[in-house]
Amino acid sequence: MADPDRNPWRRFLALPNESRTKTLVMAFLVSAVCGLMVSGATVLLRPIQTANRAAEEQARIEALVRGIPGMAALLEQSGGALSTVVIDIEEGRAAQDVTTATLEATLADTGNWTTLDAGVDIAGLGQRPDYAQIFLLRTGDAISLVLLPLTGQGYGGRIDAILALEGDLNTIAGIAITGHSETPGLGGRIEDPSWQASFPGTAIRDDTGDLRFNVARADASGPYQVDGITGATRTGRGVSNMVRFWLGPEGYGPLIRAIERGEF
Repeated sequence: MADPDRNPWRRFLALPNESRTKTLVMAFLVSAVCGLMVSGATVLLRPIQTANRAAEEQARIEALVRGIPGMAALLEQSGGALSTVVIDIEEGRAAQDVTTATLEATLADTGNWTTLDAGVDIAGLGQRPDYAQIFLLRTGDAISLVLLPLTGQGYGGRIDAILALEGDLNTIAGIAITGHSETPGLGGRIEDPSWQASFPGTAIRDDTGDLRFNVARADASGPYQVDGITGATRTGRGVSNMVRFWLGPEGYGPLIRAIERGEF
C-alpha cells in the first residue's frame, strides 16, 4: 500500500471540491490576497492621490479668485500664476515641515490647532489652525497681491472666504465668499457679486496702524467701511469680526509684518 502523502498542502488540494473545509480555506486565502493587494495599492497610490487633491484645490482656488470682482484682470497682468505657501500662522513664516500635500493630514491632528481665549476669539472659532495655505501673486520681485483664507461665525453658521490684499497690505483688492449658511435673501446676499464689489479699495488700518475695517449697518461712510446688508446686521458683524480677527495678531498679523520686512 502506498505511503500517504505527508505534504499538508498536497493533501489539502487533494480534497474534493465539494469539501466544506476546502471551500472555506480557499475563500479565506482569496480574501487575504485581495486584501493585501488593495492595501498595497492604497499605499502606492496615496502620494499620487494627495498630489492630485492638491492640484485640484489649487485649480479650485484659482477659479474662485478669478471670480472676485476685478481680480481676473490683476491675475492676467501677471500671467495669471499664483504661488502657494503653507505658513506657520503664529510665527508668520513659511512652514518648515508642512507642505500643500501634507497640510490636510497635518490639520487632522488636533495637536496642530490652538485653542483661543474668549477675549481674542472675536470670529467665534473656538480654535485656530496652526498652519494655513496662502497664495501670492508677484509682479517682478514685488508681491502685488496676497490671498488669505478666512473663516468665522455668521448668523446662520460658519462663513468661509478668501480675502485679497494689494501689495501695500493695507488695501482690500477683493473678497470671495466660498461657503456660508446665512439666510437666503438676507445674510445670504454676502455671496452676491454686487455686495462683494464694495470691498475693493477699502483700507484696513489707519495711519496709526489701528485696525479699522468694518461692515457698516447701511451704506459705507468712510474709507474703512463696506456697505452693510439691510436686515442682516448679525451677518455683517460676523464678516467684520472674521476679517478683523484674521488680520490681527492671532491671525495673519505676523505674516503681514514678515511680508513688510521683505521675508517672502
